Formats: sequence, structure tokens, C-alpha cells
Amino acid sequence: MKLLLDTHLLLWAAGEPDKLSDKARTLIIDGSNDLYFSSASIWEIVIKKGLGREDFRVDPGRLRKMLVINGYIEVCIEADHALAVDALPQLHKDPFDRMLLAQARNEGLQLVTVDSQIASYGDGVINV
Repeated sequence: MKLLLDTHLLLWAAGEPDKLSDKARTLIIDGSNDLYFSSASIWEIVIKKGLGREDFRVDPGRLRKMLVINGYIEVCIEADHALAVDALPQLHKDPFDRMLLAQARNEGLQLVTVDSQIASYGDGVINV
């Protein structure tokens, strides 16, 4: 499967793997899965780190570098992704999560998330 990890899963996989559920851990370590991250997640980390959020105290540049070194594939934000956000029903207000979902759907990826609100979108979402 092609899996786009949400921002929290990226942070936990990189620095706090004990926070991962068994289901998330299994998906991440399964070598038959292709792992993706979004530039939207890096942007979210930069913004929330700048706001002083304790759960976003990672160096975003180093995180991106390590994700790439470890075989993750970056999905950059494109205009088609932004336009796809407009087509999503307002089940979730977080713009970063909505962008991740739009990217996953446009790129044929499964969005892996711990967020039950995003999971309510159904198709293309794996709630762990």
C-alpha cells in the first residue's frame, strides 16, 4: 500500500515510537508499504513549533532530511491539491489535515491518521 502518514504519526515514528499504536507500527514497518510524507506536515511543524507547542519541538529540517534518508517519499503541495480541499465536506476544520486528505485522495494514497475526525471522511483513510 501507499501510505501518507499524518503529522503526528511522522513525529512519533521519528522521535517517540512508543506512542505509536500496534496497528500504526505494523503498517510503518511492513516493507511492502511505501511511506509518504507531505510538505504540509513540515509546514505545520514549522508553524506550531513557532507558536511554542510542546508536541512540535522537533527541528523540521532535520526531520525532513531523516524521512528522505529513511525512504519516505515527499508529496509536495500542488494547486490541484488545494482545489481538492474545496471539494471536501466540512467534517474537519484543521487546514493541514484537510490538505493531507486531499493530497492522499489525489495521489492514490491511503492517509494514515490517529485523528478520528479525519477518519470520518471514510474512503482513503486508515485510522490507527
